[in-house]
Amino acid sequence: MSQLTAAGIDPFDETAYRAILVRHTAAPAEIADDLGCSVERAARALDRLRENGLVGRLSGSRRRYAAIEPGAAVDALVRSRTAELDSVRSAADDLSRLFTAAHTGGSEQIEVVHGSEALGRWFVTLQQEAREEVITLDRPPYALTTSNPVEATALSRGVRYRAVYAPEALEWPGVLGDIKELVAHGEVARVLPGLRIKLAIADRRLALMPLSLDFGATDEVRAAVIRPSALLDGLIDYWEMCWREATPLDAPADDPLDAEDRQMLTLLVSGLKDEAIARQLGWSVRTMRRRISRLTGELGAANRFQAGVIAARRGWIGDAS
Repeated sequence: MSQLTAAGIDPFDETAYRAILVRHTAAPAEIADDLGCSVERAARALDRLRENGLVGRLSGSRRRYAAIEPGAAVDALVRSRTAELDSVRSAADDLSRLFTAAHTGGSEQIEVVHGSEALGRWFVTLQQEAREEVITLDRPPYALTTSNPVEATALSRGVRYRAVYAPEALEWPGVLGDIKELVAHGEVARVLPGLRIKLAIADRRLALMPLSLDFGATDEVRAAVIRPSALLDGLIDYWEMCWREATPLDAPADDPLDAEDRQMLTLLVSGLKDEAIARQLGWSVRTMRRRISRLTGELGAANRFQAGVIAARRGWIGDAS
């Protein structure tokens, strides 16, 4: 029986979702085999599930998806619909009893959770419970998926997002495109070389921080859930320091540069190498170097990095305030 139809999920898409829940991760061809359909139909279903926040696309050149914890994902879907969709909550109850474990033992100031799935559940919960603002430090690697479908929903209900990204994040397939999409929805994004931790803080009262960046063995991933304490205050202060030092990724409306030049300078200031910048923009390295040489001359800069700094200070590649 289709239980998610009232939330706007097509019965076939729900069948695909149940199939990927069993597999945990899957490529379109694997779902096609499970459902006896074409690869193209399975791929379209997975893309629609991703748009609804039920699955995330994994990083890498191969097209592969991971199921997002059902309790958190379905609950977010229900919240984005009107009150007449209350019946969908029965589907959330049916699909995820594990989520209740994430809410137990909440009296400690610091709680350690284990496993990449628990880390993913808490990241979703932190965003769903936010009422005013989510601030993050983002860098590779990623435990499950590079995308964050919950953020768009939170932005739509008025939650403010400010994110500081490591340059390495922009080199991961699909990440820069995801950031652009989130910025279009309201996220304020900046880039800072040298980030050594991953961090998410909701309303300055709840933080989530992986205790290591070795995600090779998913069962050994550990993360700290941090509630109001001196440690949380210190992490907020550290985030504020990173924010002040970071380079904005968004640009003012009266930017005199064209979109491609602006993006090239932004990536340059972010610390990416020539090859990575050219790959992100779909250019040859020769074309990229020719364009930066032209801009360097126009800006009167001594070198390419200085050209980016001058553009940033003039407000051409972001509001530096």
